[in-house]
Amino acid sequence: MQRVCFLLRVRQDRLAEYRERHAEVWPEMRAALAAAGWRNYSLFARDDGSVVGYLETDDFEAARAAMARTGVNARWQAEMAPFFEGIDGRPDEAMAPLPEIFHLD
Repeated sequence: MQRVCFLLRVRQDRLAEYRERHAEVWPEMRAALAAAGWRNYSLFARDDGSVVGYLETDDFEAARAAMARTGVNARWQAEMAPFFEGIDGRPDEAMAPLPEIFHLD
């Protein structure tokens, strides 16, 4: 199993709406993530717009590719794109995993 952590940056003026959208993630998006192998997926946000994502999966690239093949992900990414700073295109393509340097097992 891979533990994946990534950073993104939400525009501060859109952060409240970003939080609201994630309080009500579409059921079909949640189902697609689970079917694609995304487990224990969480997002954390600071008031300055910094977002930390964490998930567990067997193969991150395969899980990401599985999501890229779904229509619901295309719709979600199109709706979320305007919320982010410094991203041209789909936000999910900007998820660059951070190297893990410690894990307490």
